[in-house]
Amino acid sequence: MENKKVLVIDDEQIILDSVKKILSAEDFEVDPAISSRTGLERAMNQDYDLVLTDIRMPEIGGMRILRDIKRAKPALPVVIFTGYATVQSAVQAMKLGAADYIEKPFTPDMLLTTVKKVLEKIASQKPEKQELIHKDEVIRVLERAAVDSEFVTSLFYYGADALQDYELTAAEKLAILTGDLPWIEAQIGSLTAEQRRWLESRLGAEIW
Repeated sequence: MENKKVLVIDDEQIILDSVKKILSAEDFEVDPAISSRTGLERAMNQDYDLVLTDIRMPEIGGMRILRDIKRAKPALPVVIFTGYATVQSAVQAMKLGAADYIEKPFTPDMLLTTVKKVLEKIASQKPEKQELIHKDEVIRVLERAAVDSEFVTSLFYYGADALQDYELTAAEKLAILTGDLPWIEAQIGSLTAEQRRWLESRLGAEIW
């Protein structure tokens, strides 16, 4: 595991310091970012072997970071940091493309075991394709979300689990749940006002 470069994005300095201390002792190169916006920019423009990111941060949430990294660099694994209150969201993130999650507070062994496991696993896996494959299914979801308030509530609370009856890839589910309107329209074409409504509502959602 020598010479692996890890980007750590978290708005708590104590987490950044702890992760750097633990991983540096095992010969990882650690790049900490206390600003989620800065961290995402680094992930897009620099080379890393792994990204560790908190799920809830003031500027950009972990789900959005996951989405943007997977779009640009499908092979780059993302691990989510989560507190007790957001474990369910972290589990959802794994269903949407995250490699794993680490619950705070964590021990050095917990962190190292997860990081090494993810790096070993990703080396033998092909990254999931990021193009939109199931156009009709995506449109079905958007049209239903425009008129079915119970379905919208289910999407909000249950995330990927609310989409289990639809034939969608993790990338497609992540696009729907994070309101990735530009990506969807780039692949499908312009949506109607009704189809856009759910996506636009997600843009300001706190968790994303």
